[in-house]
Amino acid sequence: MQVTFLGTGSAMPTADRMQTGLLLSAGSQSLLVDCGSGVLHRLANTETGYEGVGSVLLTHLHLDHVADLLPLLKARWLAGKEHLEIVGPQGTKGLVDGLLSVHDYLDGRVDLRIREVTAGHPFEVAGFSVEGHETRHSMDGLAYRFADPSETEPVFAFSGDSEAFAGLAGFADGCRVLAHDCSFPDDVDVSGHPTPTQLGEALANCAVDRLYLTHLYPHTEGNHDEMRQAVADGGFEGEIRFARDGLRVDL
Repeated sequence: MQVTFLGTGSAMPTADRMQTGLLLSAGSQSLLVDCGSGVLHRLANTETGYEGVGSVLLTHLHLDHVADLLPLLKARWLAGKEHLEIVGPQGTKGLVDGLLSVHDYLDGRVDLRIREVTAGHPFEVAGFSVEGHETRHSMDGLAYRFADPSETEPVFAFSGDSEAFAGLAGFADGCRVLAHDCSFPDDVDVSGHPTPTQLGEALANCAVDRLYLTHLYPHTEGNHDEMRQAVADGGFEGEIRFARDGLRVDL
């Protein structure tokens, strides 16, 4: 499996960080996870391109995770692609139906299939075996862990937007790589997202080889070293890195 970080920013994107999006690839299989503003352009700069992504998996429905959904649909239609699958938590169908009611000329342009999933019920999308876990955020959502078609055990986990807590750490335990929300440095008082110290404490007993910090607000710029140290001081013993747009990770 290869994970490409397309967007590692937040609702306040910066010049070099688009909003949230990840591309998972395994052989001929590709899956887009979240589709925030700017992700379509990042996707167009990959070998896969938007032509090669027929399935999107959403962690939750905040704008910075879904803003490029209809642009993706339109781009695939104009490129001659005939289908798009959108999978996400409860409310996904209502969101997409609402978007299409505003941009009704796009309705029916492709074979659009929408599927809602819940925590505790494993499912498959684009050839990947996926499990979800409820997050702690200002909107209900799901974190996910993934196994590619050639493996049975999950190797990659993604928190989506969430506070750090023991249940989510246990969900990611044993994965080779975890990408986790770490939106702000310790000196910012925030709910719905973890600070580095909170993240390190939650992951203190989590056996993950490598942690990527993502969903980064502008407040984190210039504070990367101290944020990494705070995660380690909190108790996480694995390798700690910052995600960046365009970064490819082979698992």
